[in-house]
Parts: sequence; structure tokens; C-alpha cells
Amino acid sequence: MKAISPTSGKRPMQWLSCEPRAARPLTAVTAANLPAQARRRCLGWLGAAALPWQVSAQADERLILERRSPFTTVMVYEDGRGLRTLRFEPGGAPQSVVRPGDPDHLALAYIQAFPVALAYVPKAQRALLIGLGGGSLPSLLVHRLPALELDVVELDPVVVEVARSHFGLPEVPGLRVHVGDGRRFIEAAEKRWDLVLLDAYDARGVPLRLATVEFLRGVRRVLVPGGVACANVWAGGANPLYPSMIASWREAFDEVWVLEIPRSWNRIVIGVPGGSSPARADILRRSEEVARRLALRSDLAQVVRLGLRPAGPDGAGVRPLRDAGPERPPG
Repeated sequence: MKAISPTSGKRPMQWLSCEPRAARPLTAVTAANLPAQARRRCLGWLGAAALPWQVSAQADERLILERRSPFTTVMVYEDGRGLRTLRFEPGGAPQSVVRPGDPDHLALAYIQAFPVALAYVPKAQRALLIGLGGGSLPSLLVHRLPALELDVVELDPVVVEVARSHFGLPEVPGLRVHVGDGRRFIEAAEKRWDLVLLDAYDARGVPLRLATVEFLRGVRRVLVPGGVACANVWAGGANPLYPSMIASWREAFDEVWVLEIPRSWNRIVIGVPGGSSPARADILRRSEEVARRLALRSDLAQVVRLGLRPAGPDGAGVRPLRDAGPERPPG
């Protein structure tokens, strides 16, 4: 999980041009073979290099845990208000912000907006989340929707341990946490879900193998009829390949919606198989109902009213991200 603001207070980095040429479609292999500097600057959001800027810990935060995992350095900070922040690597962006003991507290704006998925599938009984972080979203869902069956897949076992020990992730019958690779989990799944939520980030961004057409088709495969997929992605200066990512969604799903998060580069992308999404007015009305069901402390309906739109021109005329033949992109 990762929240990105366009107003970090620091001078933005200059990006090298990384638009794929017509004769050379952008794939996992061509991305991996970019010159090192171009790869660092153009593919940071895909897990290929560092963030386009650094987000430092707040002045009143103190480090309460630093633990090396098989994949990263897991760091937990606590501020004077009792809020705990999960970061990967020193200076990393916030992965989760949680107030332990208060599952209704959603500090990050994009997490506040993720429940829009329930406006598309109001009677969802099963949900799958790829990427745990500190567990703010699953903690809310199992607290307010105890009948929901929620599967969560997290690659890093240390992240799971820390979510339980330092962020209050509950152990309840409806919540099953699986330690493993999210893509492999989906590819092997026989189960089907009403909602698939994608929020898998490392210290550098979204792994490329979780952004390709082939992966998204796998996501579509595990949806029940009438189900939808939602993902947290970056746009703007944080992600120069955002158009290619949306092109991938448009190829995998019949309808694609984008929910813009105010004052943020985060976007919630919604993929609908079969072109069966409700009208925008119905989504807005249902968002109000979702906010009541979950006792949200933020105005989900207002975010939807101002920011929800069809993908429209996003990704039009741009080559989507693909796996390279039989090879799978490195994770």
C-alpha cells in the first residue's frame, strides 16, 4: 500500500522520455532492458527502482521497530497522536497509517476511497486483497462487515507479523491471510470472489508482473459474474507509464472507471467485466449507503461525485504492458 501526494514540498525529479516506440512495444523484457538511468526514472512505480522522490518521516515520528525481511527493511514509526506508520526502507513512502485499537480510522485518502468497490457490488460476500501493508483496509472490512469472507495475500511474512504485532490486524474467522506471491495465488486459484482489490507495493512501487494484461486477465478470471476488480495506482508525475497501465486494464476488462483522489496522485482504477457496471448516479447513491454501512468518517460520496469518471481517453492509443512471451516478468 502506498499513498503519494503531488505536493511533497520538494523539487520534482525530471523524467527521461520512456514512451514506447511503435516498432518496439513496451513489455517486461523491453522495460528490463532499458538503460539503467532510464529504467530507474521511468519504471520506479513498477518496482524497477527508487521512488521519483523521497518521503521523509514526520518530525514528531519516532522509530519503534526496524526489522529486516527477506525482501526489504520493515520500519514502524509512531507519532505523538498515537498513529503508526509503516514504511519500507529509510525515507520510504507511507505504506499504511493506523491508529491501533481504532479500525475505523483511515488516515490515507486512497484507503478512504477503496470502499467504492462495494458501490459496484453491494452484496459482496467474498473479497480478495493482494497486498496487506499494515492492514488498515482489512481491519475496517472485517470490523464493519463481519459476514464478509476476506482473503488477503502478502508476499512478505515479516509484514504479516508486524501487521499483527504493531498495527492491530485482527485474527478472526472471516479473515484469512496467505503468505505468498499474489500473482501465483491468483493463477492457481479455483475459488471465485465478488471483489479483487489490488494494493501490492514494495519500497519502489508496483511490481511489473502485477500490472500486465496477462495478470489482469487472471484477475478477471477469478471474479464471479457481476464482480469487479479495483486497484490503487499512481498517475501524473509519479507514474509516467500510467497510460500504458490503463491501456492494460482496458484490454483486460470491458469497462474501466477511474476515481481520482483529491490532492493526490493516487487513483482507484475499477475494472468491470461484461460491461455491466451500474449508472454513475447509482454508484453515487450506493456510495452514500456504503459510507453508512462502514461508518466511514470521510465523505466517500463527495469523492465519487467529484472524481469518478470512465477511463475515457486514458490509455487510448498507447501500448499496454505485457508479459514477454512464455517468460514471466521478474517480481
